[in-house]
Amino acid sequence: MATITECRAALDRLSDNLARADGEVRGAAALDRTLSCHLTDLDQTFTGRLAAGRIEVEDTVAGPPPAKAQIRLRMTGDDLVAMVDGELNFAKAWASGRIGLEAGFRDLLKLRTLL
Repeated sequence: MATITECRAALDRLSDNLARADGEVRGAAALDRTLSCHLTDLDQTFTGRLAAGRIEVEDTVAGPPPAKAQIRLRMTGDDLVAMVDGELNFAKAWASGRIGLEAGFRDLLKLRTLL
């Protein structure tokens, strides 16, 4: 099982990847939205923002997200690490329900380029 430290490092790597992206991916990552990532196996949630093409983690809280973020992710810590390391395909994991993604319709359309 991935630790909270490993999960935070994975989010940092994902943020770095988004910042280096170009084209449609860069456009999708350029949203300015609140963000939460609930790690179901650890029962911890990272909260922050997707802004200027980066994920800015502001806090880590126990349990589910305390407030409804505009973009909400839900997965296990192992899946987060595997996804960032390229070992888990996000689109397939999302389609099967293994990873949860909730956002407004327009945001989902924009985020689809990240899938």
